[in-house]
Amino acid sequence: MSREHFLKLLEDYQPIDDEDRITKERFLEFVRIEPQCFQRGLLSGHVTGSAFLLDKLGTCVLLTHHKKLGKWLQLGGHADGETDILNVAMREAEEESGLDSIKPASPAILDLDIHLIPARANEPEHFHYDARFCLRHEGEGSFQVSEESHDLAWIELAQLENYSSEWSLLRMRQKLKALENRTRTSVRVI
Repeated sequence: MSREHFLKLLEDYQPIDDEDRITKERFLEFVRIEPQCFQRGLLSGHVTGSAFLLDKLGTCVLLTHHKKLGKWLQLGGHADGETDILNVAMREAEEESGLDSIKPASPAILDLDIHLIPARANEPEHFHYDARFCLRHEGEGSFQVSEESHDLAWIELAQLENYSSEWSLLRMRQKLKALENRTRTSVRVI
């Protein structure tokens, strides 16, 4: 995927409200004007890819209890120069879970989020421009907790609030439901 293809995915993204529309516009502007947007070394911020990873029935999502942030979140990480952000989301899901048989439920972006990452000893405060994709685990294997996590858990979509009050995580569930209502079917692997 080229930078132009990623820009097309961003342009095709359908916001659900004014806040989402503003996020899309900020994201597009950042990718258009910042030639190093996919590089982790860009100190103001950089593009990341996340996975809203569903089980094969589509009733549970795999969350990580993130070590550095201390919160239950979706899997994901840095692009590290790669412009195929769907591939980044898939790679991060595999690396952080040890699962294989992960496929995109759709090539389209499910959600966009821009969030501030706090400063750490060797890194200044910066933004993550996070493109989130809906993925599906089609296998039977069990996950393995990586060094980036305290824990992993398959969480029923209806029980997300018991693990996280993060609006961006709950918003992905809302967008998934809206997508299913528009297509009148559960999200299937492409």
